Amino acid sequence: MQSEYQHLIDLNDFPVSWWTKLVDLGVKIKENPQDYAHECDGKIMATLFYEPSTRTQMSFQTAMLRLGGRIIGFDNPANSSVAKGETIKDTTKIVSSYADILVMRHPVAGAAKAASISADCPVINAGDGGHLHPTQTLTDLLTLKIEKKTLCGLTIGLCGDLINGRTVHSLCKALSMFEDNKFIFISTPELRMPAYIKDIITANGSTFEEVDALDEVIGSLDVLYMTRIQQERFASREEYLAQKNTYVLDREKMLLAKKDMIVLHPLPRVDEITVEVDEDSRAMYFTQAKYGVFARMALILTILGENGGSETLKGKVYSGVRCDNPKCITNHEEYLPKSFRFSGDETLLECEYCDERKLI
Repeated sequence: MQSEYQHLIDLNDFPVSWWTKLVDLGVKIKENPQDYAHECDGKIMATLFYEPSTRTQMSFQTAMLRLGGRIIGFDNPANSSVAKGETIKDTTKIVSSYADILVMRHPVAGAAKAASISADCPVINAGDGGHLHPTQTLTDLLTLKIEKKTLCGLTIGLCGDLINGRTVHSLCKALSMFEDNKFIFISTPELRMPAYIKDIITANGSTFEEVDALDEVIGSLDVLYMTRIQQERFASREEYLAQKNTYVLDREKMLLAKKDMIVLHPLPRVDEITVEVDEDSRAMYFTQAKYGVFARMALILTILGENGGSETLKGKVYSGVRCDNPKCITNHEEYLPKSFRFSGDETLLECEYCDERKLI
């Protein structure tokens, strides 16, 4: 299925050269934002946010406004026709006819991919459940480029909820494409990084290790990426409470870290970073959020400036085969084609929407 538009659903749909070009544009915008103040005059961006957001939604809105464009959309599906049972297909079809570019956040994996099938304008994935968050990754890459001066040869620690953390999934997939990066996953067994992410890292030639104690490895890190334990992703409050407060970054742990290590966090934080750490010059999470505006300005300009798209669904529909992931959009919106691709094994299919694997 060929799309007329260039969408951003998964950063890995694009070559590394595309990412670096976009990051370089973000640096230019940061240095001279006034040069881009009218680049989107007359353009409209629609933001469809099916779940709560502060930074992602507002940074997209700020980015479009700073480019001279305008915004429409909703930040509460209860105030839209979604509350009446309208499908993603119908919502997307209507709203995309009003806008030049569409930004979607949704609690179900693969929702942005589903939206791109029927949209009449480019679609940007602003987070789909616990699956991916490519625009946060662009923000992270821009932050590393500015603050560490490189995207290669880094030891990156990722700590907390790694199974549900769409930000860390996207970041690992991206940084594993750059030379000599090493990952250290810090989590409990219940919150371990999904197997498919680890397979991608290995396939891209990077290395990783898994540990359960932050203080044992913090001294070896160039970057520490903290994440919150995401209560909304757990089946019960009891399961959440069993993991809550497992990892807390405080002043004592920061004393063990390198003098040039930086701390990133996609935010919001709950209690995984104490407020005293905010005063440490290595704490970059508020600066990181600010850089998100420049990254999204660069993304909007890049997507709107590209002609033509690629195959929206590149896999194959197999008769009677469904995705086993209950959090996949194909198990919520039945009209969607259940498309799968082979995952390097003739007996292993991978859902094109959520990347869940299935034996056949």
